[in-house]
This record gives sequence, C-alpha cells and structure tokens, in this order.
Amino acid sequence: MSRNVNRTKARAAARLAAVQALYQHEMEGTPVPTLLHEFHHHRLGATIEDADYAEADVDFFDDVVRGAQARMGEIDLAIEKRLAAGWSLARLDKPMKAILRAGTYELMARPDVPVAAAISEYVDVAHAFYEKRESGFVNGLLDAIAKDVRA
Repeated sequence: MSRNVNRTKARAAARLAAVQALYQHEMEGTPVPTLLHEFHHHRLGATIEDADYAEADVDFFDDVVRGAQARMGEIDLAIEKRLAAGWSLARLDKPMKAILRAGTYELMARPDVPVAAAISEYVDVAHAFYEKRESGFVNGLLDAIAKDVRA
C-alpha cells in the first residue's frame, strides 16, 4: 500500500478515535491526559471484543483531542452561529457534538488539511453513529463553518 493511502487510513482512524475520546470526556469528565493515555495504550490499533481498531496517526489524534478541548468555547460559538434558528448546541446529542467539535477544530486549526477532505472524513465518522439524515447535517454545518473560518 502506498504511503499516502496508509496516512489517509491512519488519519481516518485518528478522527474516529478523537470523536470517541471527546464523547468520553463529555460523558464522564475524564481528563484529556488520561484519555490520551488510555487511547494510546488500550484502543488505538488494539483488538477489543473481537473488533480490530485500525492503527491511527497518534500525533494527529492528540492534536484534534487536545485542540478541540482547548478551543471548545471558540468552537462552540462557531457551531452555534451556523445552527438553524431555535437550535442550540445543548439540543444536540453528545456524539453529534463530538463530531462537530472535532471537525470544526480541524477546519479552524489544520490548514494543511483541505476543507473537502476534512468535511468528507467527518461525514464518514457520522455514518458510524447515525443514518443518512444526520450525516447530511454534519456535511452542511461543517461546510458553512468552513466558509466562516477558512475565508
């Protein structure tokens, strides 16, 4: 397999793991350093309950988790700005918030990642948790946020 294909798969695994870590942080309040340690040693690339977890780009995973957590206030404002009238971040369920926060962080802080690639990857992550409608919501919202933060 080529180096680019391996990197793409490793980053996709990192994004999914980052969403899971941000979700766990919100659900349990697990401190970020503890989450990173747990994922590094027990999840990334591991086999859990007969499911193989792909090898992830650990540095990319760490950046998305740490960055999304550190900039959560700014990220949440960017998300809220683009939600439909009458909607608030509090109305979204926790997995959706984790997806949007990770995706928004990447759009804000990772200019090395093309907008279309970031959005497509988080739409794929949304497919792991939701049906088509919610994936379309992720696509539309991240596209609108990208217009704000990458202009």
